[in-house]
Amino acid sequence: MVETGLVRRWGFGVVSAAKIEYCSGMEIQFKKMHGTLNDFVVLHDMNNEVHLTRQQIVRVCDRRGGVGADGIIVVRPSDSADFFMDYMNSDGSLAEMCGNGIRCLAKYAYDNGLTKKTVLPVETRAGVKVVEILTAADGTVDRVRVDMGKPLFQPEVIPVLIPATGSPILDHPITALGREIRATILSMGNPHCVIFVDEDPDPFPAQLGPVLETHPLFPAKTNVEFVKVIDRSRLKMRVWERGSGETFSCGTGACASAVAGILKGLTDARAVVELRGGDLEIEWNGINSSVLMTGTATLVYQGVITM
Repeated sequence: MVETGLVRRWGFGVVSAAKIEYCSGMEIQFKKMHGTLNDFVVLHDMNNEVHLTRQQIVRVCDRRGGVGADGIIVVRPSDSADFFMDYMNSDGSLAEMCGNGIRCLAKYAYDNGLTKKTVLPVETRAGVKVVEILTAADGTVDRVRVDMGKPLFQPEVIPVLIPATGSPILDHPITALGREIRATILSMGNPHCVIFVDEDPDPFPAQLGPVLETHPLFPAKTNVEFVKVIDRSRLKMRVWERGSGETFSCGTGACASAVAGILKGLTDARAVVELRGGDLEIEWNGINSSVLMTGTATLVYQGVITM
């Protein structure tokens, strides 16, 4: 099977829309999208008529029996912004925020005529985020810049079971699999545990990710980033995402990693974060500033699911 553009091409022919049936019910149009290979099933429900069960979410995201995705994004109406991003992880749990996902939502809304605006507020479970659609010369969406808001450092907000000191949590010792790890802990609307390593970070998510995600320090679990500093303007990051496992990319994780690097004096205010799925550009000018993230949003194909 080869996926190209707006169609899915199978070995026995070409169809304009993939169709997966689980049971009789309503048909839902969707688009498969990714942001630096962090992939999503995206659809819109501006009348709030689509309500997916945990079982349905897991089936759709299954990479053998379903469409296959790290999560599902439903574009819904909002009372406080242009849209609400209803994001669900592949295990059926709700997520507060997804940096790669909100870029895909912006492209989806623009390409599907839900908006003509290139700057639009989007409500998430972590508050309202402002996205800016950067178009190419032909008017198509090239990249999307997201104001991710200010990073949060208060333990009760992250949340993490560490006494408040009034300062960011840097190099906090955590014991996992018999070894002591030093972690920088913060929230980008969702919890992050950032660990800097001297060697290649590739093996670390599978080794330590599941243990740290569910560590007793984190009452709501946590995303875990393993980061190597290439130079002051470039980081290499690998991630274990809460509710999804190891993924090719995590937008909030890239932001958290850059913030942690700046706090520790390892990187400059602008840095490129190198992920398995591609690069993200992150900018942060200090405690009272929002984090800006710029990256791609890509349409893979469109289809219909019968729920």
